[in-house]
Amino acid sequence: MQPHGQVQPPNRRIRPRRLAAAGTVTVLTLALSTSAGTGRLAPGTSMAGPGPAALSRSSAHGPCMISGGAEIQMSEGVPTATGYARSTGTVRALNLMVDFSDAPGEGKALDRYAEFFPKTRQWFSTSSYGRLDYRPEAPIRDWLRMPKSFAEYGIERGAPFEPGYRELVQDLVAVADPKVDFRSYDLLNVLVTPNAGPSALDTVLSVTFAGNQEAPVADGVPVANASFVYSRQDDGSGSYDTTGYRVLPHENGHVFGLPDLYTQEGGGAVGHWDIMSEDWGANNDLLGWHKWKLGWLDRNQVHCASAPGTTEYTLTPLARKGGDKLVVLPLSGTSGYAVELRTRAGNDETVCRPGVLIYKVDADVDTGMGPVRIYDSQRDSGGCTRSPNVHAELSDATFTEGETFQDPRKGVTIKVSEKDAGGDMRIRVTRK
Repeated sequence: MQPHGQVQPPNRRIRPRRLAAAGTVTVLTLALSTSAGTGRLAPGTSMAGPGPAALSRSSAHGPCMISGGAEIQMSEGVPTATGYARSTGTVRALNLMVDFSDAPGEGKALDRYAEFFPKTRQWFSTSSYGRLDYRPEAPIRDWLRMPKSFAEYGIERGAPFEPGYRELVQDLVAVADPKVDFRSYDLLNVLVTPNAGPSALDTVLSVTFAGNQEAPVADGVPVANASFVYSRQDDGSGSYDTTGYRVLPHENGHVFGLPDLYTQEGGGAVGHWDIMSEDWGANNDLLGWHKWKLGWLDRNQVHCASAPGTTEYTLTPLARKGGDKLVVLPLSGTSGYAVELRTRAGNDETVCRPGVLIYKVDADVDTGMGPVRIYDSQRDSGGCTRSPNVHAELSDATFTEGETFQDPRKGVTIKVSEKDAGGDMRIRVTRK
């Protein structure tokens, strides 16, 4: 028997909204994880340490420290493997606006920059409760022309190690190095003119090099963590002005060591509950598991429910600073359930059914293959979306007062007991 949600009493199903077609895109981005470092830091940069070292835990968290095999690409395991950019403290992001002879920059280069900032910086500040001080800079204020035409590079999709991509990265470093001190930055964003390549509704080229061992060296440091953004990513609903920037926080999530949560079938595993799943359409935050993984939660905000018996926990909304945020139930050395409270606040402004989100994390599953699976309390409802999105079915997946999640095979029961006047939610976890 598979784990399931027992909802009592049954809720009225909400008919799905009919949205504009988003084309046939099934893979939005691709990130490759290896083990190179990011180079030294600029003067004045916070020495908070890399994301992996920032994970806050105690001995009680030991059973919940799941991990995947060495061959797993960008694992959900904790702590994060080495080689990624730091995810706490001050992080300086170099932004280069790039064009080509057969795709000259549209408008001013700084207008392209303004499509992503200050929104991206604010998104990270809100999601991290201020623990990530993301500082974007654009020292070259004009379009940076590449020595070859876009067509000559032969880039057709977001595959980072195809020959054309390697050549593009090497040319980019060669052109920018005389004008930029790469030692002053922790990561690189390449904002390509949107008229280079096809529309994102046809083929999404945006890609991230994360911990890239084959990265070219500039000013003595490897350009190992770099995100490339191409066309304007939209879901066809005309929401680009408000949501289009979020492709960059998604790509930068790879730079910090987070995997893709969508699969070959799209965002059906996680929906809009994490920006590493669907990064266009409705706004959304990161899962509590990812916030712990990135060092944005303290150890006393994360509870490891590994022992048999029944224990009650009070969860505070994930968007609110402070309070208990995450309960983890380990199932094995590589997987476990995670439980958190999601409400309409912060980066979760479009949440249409506030409640307790329950999902399984599997550290032994590669990026883009479904390492996280949300459990839907309202199966086949069509969702309850308040804003256009790509995959609405899971928008009402949360469990509310009186509803129960069960996994009879693992002997796990999670009951949402009550909500208090302050908006916190009480849950009862039982393990046999």
